[in-house]
Amino acid sequence: MLKCQTLIPVLGDQVTRTLPSLMGATKEDSVVLMMEVWDEATYVKHHKQKITLIFSAMRHFAAELEDAGWQVDYVKLDDKDNSGSFTGEVARAIERHDPEQIRVVEAGEWRVQQQIEEWADKFDCEVEILPDSRFLCSHQEFRDWAEGRKHLTMEHFYREMRKKTGILMTEDGKPVGGDWNYDKDNREPPKDEMDPPPVPKFEPDDITKEVMELVEDRFGDHFGNLDSFEWPVTADQAEKAADAFFAERIEKFGPYQDAMVHGSDDLYHSMLSTSINCGLLDPIKLCERAEKSYEDGRAPINSVEGFIRQIIGWREYVRGFYWLHMPGLQTDNKLNAQRALPEFFWTGETDMRCLSDCIRSTHNNAHAHHIQRLMVLGNFCLLAGINPKDVQDWYLAVYADAYEWVELPNVSGMILYADGGKLATKPYAASGNYINKMSDYCKKCTYSVSKKTGDGACPFNPLYWHFMDRHRDRLESNHRIGRIYSNWDRMDADKRREYLDSAQNFLDALTPADKNWARAED
Repeated sequence: MLKCQTLIPVLGDQVTRTLPSLMGATKEDSVVLMMEVWDEATYVKHHKQKITLIFSAMRHFAAELEDAGWQVDYVKLDDKDNSGSFTGEVARAIERHDPEQIRVVEAGEWRVQQQIEEWADKFDCEVEILPDSRFLCSHQEFRDWAEGRKHLTMEHFYREMRKKTGILMTEDGKPVGGDWNYDKDNREPPKDEMDPPPVPKFEPDDITKEVMELVEDRFGDHFGNLDSFEWPVTADQAEKAADAFFAERIEKFGPYQDAMVHGSDDLYHSMLSTSINCGLLDPIKLCERAEKSYEDGRAPINSVEGFIRQIIGWREYVRGFYWLHMPGLQTDNKLNAQRALPEFFWTGETDMRCLSDCIRSTHNNAHAHHIQRLMVLGNFCLLAGINPKDVQDWYLAVYADAYEWVELPNVSGMILYADGGKLATKPYAASGNYINKMSDYCKKCTYSVSKKTGDGACPFNPLYWHFMDRHRDRLESNHRIGRIYSNWDRMDADKRREYLDSAQNFLDALTPADKNWARAED
């Protein structure tokens, strides 16, 4: 094999043409190492579409690099000598290429970064770990921002990122439109006349078909199916998907970003998070395109600001929060939630129409939009007291855009309040009324959202009060929700008992999921 001066490992979520480890490297003296690793595909049993997306994007990216003159050492999963781990494959590559140095971009996930930081001691060559320039805010910058703050409020961080980039800012340093945040204008329920254009789909080519065959063969017992796999797997495809969003859907993205419609999985959402998180799209360029849509009069400020806030606000914030609080974030369970994840999260077999539809979309598409994840699936897990580890494994396994750095803060902090309020200022708990307002799920549901307790009542209604009652000692002092307990106290004792008994009867009837759905037995 080729001897080289520099070995450049590229991870599966780094398929980026301007990756820092590639920039400035000399093609003639370097070998790019790309690895399909068994450990990464199975540390949770990832959705079949997620594995297909990453492996296919990797194989296409390797071909692009070769066409551009790079020397690529690509290790496929079915290589008979595949070691099954990043470190093992780097060791094998060092034997093949005898490099003087390893040049690698820092990992997105904590456990992978721990492996990379051990390479300097394991290998007899220099190891250079570069910061990931695809994010605005470095780890140190976020730590500096967080130091001394009692509350790490995302809104305050977001404003700093707006100032740093100048996106949606006037020349005199004011927010365009006069306000920093237009979230109040982005809470429209679904309307009968909604007619969102279809999201671009991409027919699998021969490379992707080969990966699909591999996935069906090696990961046949994983959640999901590949029948509807049509995700972008190249930068060119991802750019076409972005073009379609800015041409056809950004105008109504804002108002309807929280809306939910049975059987309609995409609505006006960008559907670009898979491409952003694996490296096919540049997030800052997307924000600049959104800003241009406003400047050209093609999209209102609330849609554009809402899109930009999700990227340079929330996305950057959760990444900083993740690295600030790891590894403790993995085990936080401040509400002492111990119930096992119900079986229906894997099968979709539940009479709760909202949950069933969100799980159907998750199974078929490896996707559900953020309000489905937070206020239907997540809200249920919060109210029912599902063990955070079970919930974390599920979210990490089933969504194609889920990497631990983005999944864990959202699940532990935003969804489950397991961190005790470090991320969210209150638990995002809601009864059936919220789902009824923001969706059409309740209209044909077996349960009645207007019925509060007893047979046929929407389970979210008694579960809400069961949650509030059992966590009163912790939550009553919270200024954002403490007043709720005045409503609870005004109910007579019999009514309160009906709520608690109805919730407990529902919880007692839940069938726990087999642990093997998410993680194989050791």
